[in-house]
Amino acid sequence: MLTMPTDVQEIAADVSADLAERVEAYRRDATQKLDPSQRSMLGQFLTPWPIARLMGSMFRPQAGSVRLLDAGAGVGSLFAAFVAEICSWPERPEGVSVTAYEVDQTFADYLDATLKECRRVCRKGGMGFVGRALTEDFIRAGADLLGGQLFGPPSRRFTCAILNPPYHKINSDSQTRRRLRATGIETSNLYSAFLALAVKLLESGGQLVAITPRSFCNGPYFKPFRKAFLRDMSIQRIHVFHSRDRAFREDEVLQENVILHAVKGAARARVTITASLGADDPEMTCQEVDYSRVVRTDDPEAFIRIVTDEDADEVAQQIGAFTTPLDELGIAVSTGRVVDFRAKPYLRAVADERCVPLIYPCHLKAGFVAWPKANGKKPNAIVRTGRTENILVPSAVYVLVKRFSAKEERRRIVAAVYAPARLSTDYVGFENHLNYFHRNGRGLPEALAKGLAVYLNSSLVDDYFRQFSGHTQVNATDLRSLRYPTKAQLEAWGSQIGDALPCQEVIDCIVGRGAR
Repeated sequence: MLTMPTDVQEIAADVSADLAERVEAYRRDATQKLDPSQRSMLGQFLTPWPIARLMGSMFRPQAGSVRLLDAGAGVGSLFAAFVAEICSWPERPEGVSVTAYEVDQTFADYLDATLKECRRVCRKGGMGFVGRALTEDFIRAGADLLGGQLFGPPSRRFTCAILNPPYHKINSDSQTRRRLRATGIETSNLYSAFLALAVKLLESGGQLVAITPRSFCNGPYFKPFRKAFLRDMSIQRIHVFHSRDRAFREDEVLQENVILHAVKGAARARVTITASLGADDPEMTCQEVDYSRVVRTDDPEAFIRIVTDEDADEVAQQIGAFTTPLDELGIAVSTGRVVDFRAKPYLRAVADERCVPLIYPCHLKAGFVAWPKANGKKPNAIVRTGRTENILVPSAVYVLVKRFSAKEERRRIVAAVYAPARLSTDYVGFENHLNYFHRNGRGLPEALAKGLAVYLNSSLVDDYFRQFSGHTQVNATDLRSLRYPTKAQLEAWGSQIGDALPCQEVIDCIVGRGAR
């Protein structure tokens, strides 16, 4: 490695600042040429320099020659920020080799210009530079490379990868999905596919830094990806943006993003978690936690939990007092069976003698179900016939949880008790935007159900849920992954509840005492 004297470092810093200015100009110019509808459809959001530089700063200095992969390179902001970063390392690599994939021909001239700028910067910093921009589909190229040279020469592997991958769903019967499966990758979104391919193309000890939606941290759709990623990679750092609209502010993107730094095959000890409003926020918080706080070895879903500060760490410790899996309570959770657009001919605004209640999220009020809702936008009933029998459940005591909440709502988890004593009916329908807790498809004991509703409506559970979920959807899988109080605790709490749940302060006091 080359150790540079102070005056050379100062010159390199000036050159890096010039590089930043030029590359930002390329990005802004290229963004103006993109079709907004196509950009949104393909998930093409070019990385602003402050984010690119933050990502570059996460790499740890390494000896020898650096071989960098930038998949979905755009105008080259990320690999340029990486080059700018290594110019500030006390000891610099002998040389840098950049391979940039970008399928959109619109960026070709910008990429070539950025590569030339990086070559100039490296020359001034005393480092060799080789760069190539490939106008290819990275999924196809990466799959071909893995298929033909998985055990090929080390020169075809990378020591580092930096990515802002496109965000777009992959159809299950598409050629892209088939190519990925051929390499052992099972995922439903381009961004996780890019990451999975990059991991396979890294050599042992290789570093990956990527900015992605936070959605991969939980949920069933990304489970195969999470398991494979966490098997091969050790998370070193996670950066969270407190504000959903700051990361890609110019593009008006409302998306909870995280920046992830991971090392292939490294030991799993501690994870640094940082958080800020935006990439250029001077008041960045930093928290270092045990790896087991982020990824639990006993979690079959392999959720990634993000503890951003001391308060969040305290939440994680308090929730740790509750250790009972849902199945040990003899309870299951399912998604409501009534998909209203499919059952439309049988839905009624007002129930008649042929109908049973149909419960929507709008019927949840103050911890119980308030039915019917007069003058509401949603139906109140569903006709019970042979065609609807299989989407109804026996009328009994259930706990319902909203699957979706509005972005502006204070809570993510909203639970309520369905009590059949309030409605005279043998069956009931739960609409698909609700999850329901049950025992073998039937109801729960009333005290247990009320205690469960108290727990789920606590601030502790809501705060903990936000540590692994970056979106407003609450899946049945998420609820199964939680740990719960004992049956005796839930029943004791529920026995204190009458016809309405207590206020939030009392709920939090009840659950807080149980966590001590």
